[in-house]
Amino acid sequence: MPRRGTAPRTGLAFRVTALCLAVAGVAVLVAGLVSARLVLTASREVMRETLSDQADVVADQLTAPDGAGRARVVRVLRGQGIAVVLFGVDGDLVGDPRAVRAVELTGRRSGTAGTRLVEVRDRIALVQETATGDGPGRALLRNIAVALGVGLLVAAAAGLLLGKLVARPLRRTAAVAHAMGGGRRDLRAPERGPAEVAEVAGAVNALADALARSEARQREFLLSVSHELRTPLTAVKGFAESLADGVVAGGDVPAVGRTVVAEADRLDRLVADLLDLARLGADDFRVDLAPVDLVGLVAGAAEVWRARCAAKGLEFRLDLPPGPVVRTTDARRLRQVLDGLLENAVRLTPAGRPVVIALADDPGGALQVRDGGPGLSAEDYRVAFRKGALHAKYERSRPVGTGVGLALVHGLVTRLGGTIGAGPAPEGGAAFTVRLPHA
Repeated sequence: MPRRGTAPRTGLAFRVTALCLAVAGVAVLVAGLVSARLVLTASREVMRETLSDQADVVADQLTAPDGAGRARVVRVLRGQGIAVVLFGVDGDLVGDPRAVRAVELTGRRSGTAGTRLVEVRDRIALVQETATGDGPGRALLRNIAVALGVGLLVAAAAGLLLGKLVARPLRRTAAVAHAMGGGRRDLRAPERGPAEVAEVAGAVNALADALARSEARQREFLLSVSHELRTPLTAVKGFAESLADGVVAGGDVPAVGRTVVAEADRLDRLVADLLDLARLGADDFRVDLAPVDLVGLVAGAAEVWRARCAAKGLEFRLDLPPGPVVRTTDARRLRQVLDGLLENAVRLTPAGRPVVIALADDPGGALQVRDGGPGLSAEDYRVAFRKGALHAKYERSRPVGTGVGLALVHGLVTRLGGTIGAGPAPEGGAAFTVRLPHA
């Protein structure tokens, strides 16, 4: 069905049929015209040879003194559509005026005058019309018309059949696509028919598979986020009910308050990460680019994270070049990237192990965050920046965050025009490397 507000479109079968009809019509017309030309040319040559032979035969009879015999020959020739022109003693031409005119046009020599053939012999000339109303020309036109009609009928039948054969798998593919738009993900289009049609069906099937995988990941992500939300909400609700019922009182109130604040902060971080991740692809996500000294930015972040590492018993290292490293970027967003990577490293690194921030003074200006934690597998590094991928795998075996931290970091770096990669670190854990463009 055509969409509302759009003009109706003709079907593929109709277009194929119309194309076949047009091709067949042009082919028959061209063939007919060429054939007509050849037939008429050949017919004229045959008539010329016949007329020449007749002129040779009747020349003596027409110049004989026997008037009765000459009259008989003239009648016979006239019955065959041949006019006789006699040459008088004084040079005058005697005969049908049109035949006389034709002889004059050829200069009283054998030849062609318009549509008339002229054969001149001693004192006589035979003139014959090459195309008469009931001659071969009209018959030839009738034959061409019949051939055109037959060709168009065959072309219409062939085009209709071909159009239906081609359109059938496309209609099935369209039906599958409409069902996918309605939420079905278990249908697949048959990859049959011509190569191009099968390719369209294959593309629709690939899209269906991609949608199914994407929706599966979204469901997993929503489940993990729901779990992360439920845990602090349950804690906040439980402690709030304890306070409301008077179960907690006196000196226990400050501890309960701190627990409620910590869980509320956890909820706030999760909501903030989700909002930033959603805004990355939106127009209202602002990026203010300006020249930034990465050495100063990293040093400022190090002062904060050095204290947090000390509180957890981690070894903090900072590796900075002696001179400034300037890049055009958004300082606030890059600090958000650095904080996200460091929070992930501090959470996973056990006490006594190192957390390292390193900035390389090279054309790439690589910024690294490395840790001495448990690290990741080769497969984990490939999916590290996918939402909820590592969270779903390690939530029961390691301290995990919101499940969107690394995805948010990847989106921020990409929005800044840079790249980020993950791999093993010399310290035994994971290393995340950020590279920013010069301009």
